[in-house]
Amino acid sequence: MGQLLFVTGPVRSGKSRYALQRALAWGEGVVYAATYRMEASDLEMADRVRRHREERPASWRTLEAPEDLASVLKALQPPPSGLVLDCLTLWLGGRMHKEDDVILAEWRQLLDFLAQAPWPTIVVGNEVGWSLVSPEPELRRFRDLAGWLAQATAAAAEEAWLSVAGYQLPLK
Repeated sequence: MGQLLFVTGPVRSGKSRYALQRALAWGEGVVYAATYRMEASDLEMADRVRRHREERPASWRTLEAPEDLASVLKALQPPPSGLVLDCLTLWLGGRMHKEDDVILAEWRQLLDFLAQAPWPTIVVGNEVGWSLVSPEPELRRFRDLAGWLAQATAAAAEEAWLSVAGYQLPLK
């Protein structure tokens, strides 16, 4: 079985960079699961995606927002030498049209698969609940779900790290 690591922190804290640095040790067979579904009209996000792509080794395979990541990973040949899932909160954002219990169950199922996978995995997340409580119910729902998913991920992980200002602090 592979190792499950969780890296979380605020925006622009160095989470993804840290995950990529850790994953370099896994060689050229790494798979990067990008969980964001690109919107053609969002030029700023397109630039972020472009920068993230440039930071990854060209030999890594990229999966662009697969709906059923576990099935896609099971079918990959050759199997990955490791997986970077970036990121949990964008994965959640693509599922906000679903009921909370469905979202939580889907993540639990994916976490169970990743914990049993024969390769190491790093899940990157965002801490979104560190600021003001939003007056918008849907934003509060997103914040709460992100927190619950992060707790479940940290509990399942062998290592959990908090990234702040480019430095990583061990949580577990």
